[in-house]
Amino acid sequence: MVYKNLFYRLLFSIFFFVIFFVSFNNKYLLFILGTFIYFFVLYEIFKFFKKFFKLILIYLLSSYFCFVLYFVNFFDYLIFNIFVFTIIFFDSFSYFAGKLFGKNYIFKFISPKKTLEGYLGGIFFTNVSFICFFYFIQMELKFIEFIVLLNLIIFISIVGDLIESYFKRKNNIKDSSKYLPGHGGYFDRFDSFIASIIMLTLLSFIFNL
Repeated sequence: MVYKNLFYRLLFSIFFFVIFFVSFNNKYLLFILGTFIYFFVLYEIFKFFKKFFKLILIYLLSSYFCFVLYFVNFFDYLIFNIFVFTIIFFDSFSYFAGKLFGKNYIFKFISPKKTLEGYLGGIFFTNVSFICFFYFIQMELKFIEFIVLLNLIIFISIVGDLIESYFKRKNNIKDSSKYLPGHGGYFDRFDSFIASIIMLTLLSFIFNL
């Protein structure tokens, strides 16, 4: 069962990566793709989340409002792609580090499978990967600013994951749906993005990223 879930997780991760790769250089395709994802998350919320429904709905709509605002006023191809790949890298590295080395379970009352080793592995390998990446591109951000942004995204990704896990736990469900085998549902897969886009929009407004 573990290997079957891993196969499905890799399969659907590749599927989403291909879709994103086709769209990553087109602002309008990215916006349409994001809107479809929000729509599917909204559908899951209406169908499966009964407790704290209004709060979850406000949370999702607030995120989508920030998503729209970001694309209308602040969108930058490089920053947005770094943002998305930070979430992907952190999620992937955390997953594998947790599977291989996870022993100390934290946040058991919210998300019982999350481990300290998984988080630390995700943070470490994501930072190493993007530090290497930083020296191969031209950016307006200074190195320290880049690292701060990177780790803010990681931190809010963790928060977003825990928020979604909390809502699932309160509704006595394991996955937001079964629509993405190996991942659960759309809310499960994009929980970090939903939280992090709010932060990215606020930072773009304050610091003009």
